[in-house]
Amino acid sequence: MKFASDNNGPVHPKIMEALVRANDGAVPSYGTDALTAAAVEKVREVFEAPNAAVFLVPTGTAANALLLGCLARPWDTIFSAQFAHIHVDECNAPEAFTDGAKITPLGADIAKFNADELQTAISGFDPSNLKQSARGPVSLTQVTERGTLYSLEELSAISKVCRNEGLSLHLDGARFANAAAALGCSAAEMSWKVGVDAVSFGATKNGAMAVEAAVIFDPDKALEFRRRQQRGALVFSKARYLAAQMQAYLTDGLWLELAAKANASAVSLEAGLSDIDDVEFAFPRGANMIYVWMPRFRHQALVDAGAYYYIEQGLLQGDDPNELLLGRLVCDWSVDADSIARFVEVARGARL
Repeated sequence: MKFASDNNGPVHPKIMEALVRANDGAVPSYGTDALTAAAVEKVREVFEAPNAAVFLVPTGTAANALLLGCLARPWDTIFSAQFAHIHVDECNAPEAFTDGAKITPLGADIAKFNADELQTAISGFDPSNLKQSARGPVSLTQVTERGTLYSLEELSAISKVCRNEGLSLHLDGARFANAAAALGCSAAEMSWKVGVDAVSFGATKNGAMAVEAAVIFDPDKALEFRRRQQRGALVFSKARYLAAQMQAYLTDGLWLELAAKANASAVSLEAGLSDIDDVEFAFPRGANMIYVWMPRFRHQALVDAGAYYYIEQGLLQGDDPNELLLGRLVCDWSVDADSIARFVEVARGARL
């Protein structure tokens, strides 16, 4: 009953096998090997973007920070949702890698914003006022940090605002595959075809060991990336091990297969919990992440039974056993039906 994070899941056997195959003999270092070249071409193929600049990095924070470093000037502001990972979970890495650009959170929904809200936020910055931050890139997260999704129409509307204002659009796709599987769209349809300029294409949460692809669709905007990567100590000498993961991840549609499995597990988990009277879902489930309000006594029963997940609002220890606490449940590709059934059984059977 492990639902804390898809980061906690194992490496998929096909990816582990690819790492073992890559571990043979000596090859050129620092990304100059044939496997890295092949992996880069595979990313371009999946995104239907033959001229895209593609860089492999070990973490999502690295991908986000380096991409924003290429898109933002030090005096810019970066527009994001209130609860964006770049704003609340990356220890000011984007600010550091942009040499000081600030982040301006927006939107009534803490996890996402719409085109009108973006337009209003942008309008608050006067380009002629040199005492203000300048208008900089826009960043959104797909899947959002609350497990919801932007539709392709919403992405297009946000992109239109960016184009009208001359701003770049960055997509934090730590769970890009889960979103694409849920929407039934291609990587291209959820990126450059709706006006996204740069994507952090995540694999680590979906079966890889540690690899993300930073994808920039206009190569001219990527000229600084490699220098920033080197300066940030994020260039692997043995880059073939990053490439091996990405190559296997994208071969024969494995990335979408694993994401669809994780999403289906979340559907099953949500369905099992939905008929418990005092259980309430906090946000619409978009892919593989569920936020659920349950009374303290049900959380306690689950934790006592060995369930591992995050209780994000409220303390497990408290005086009122009926107080609702917010739990976050995330399904990775390896979650099995027995774990889901057991979790639901314990939650339903909990008694005061």
